[in-house]
Amino acid sequence: MSDWIDVVAESALANGEHVLVDVDGTDVAIFKIDDQLYAIEDVCTHDGAEIASGELDGDEIVCPRHGARFCVKTGAVKCAPAYEDVATFPVRIVDGRIQVADPN
Repeated sequence: MSDWIDVVAESALANGEHVLVDVDGTDVAIFKIDDQLYAIEDVCTHDGAEIASGELDGDEIVCPRHGARFCVKTGAVKCAPAYEDVATFPVRIVDGRIQVADPN
């Protein structure tokens, strides 16, 4: 059973936006797309760059360093130079607060 980490108020995140949080030592980007929340590790599997500062194109985040693309919903890599998926984490809302499952 996962432990849940309270990270931010739901009201702090509008559709099409993201927020970066530290979840027990792991940098996690939480995206809100079409009123759904998605949490991915903020790291490009190609070279370790932070990906959340890249451009959000639909449900894909584009790494600002070399252009690798990842699906925010599933973590699946969509475009080279990355070939490994990025980690995703369960996310939920409890009493108006966004919580992420502890990645550890």
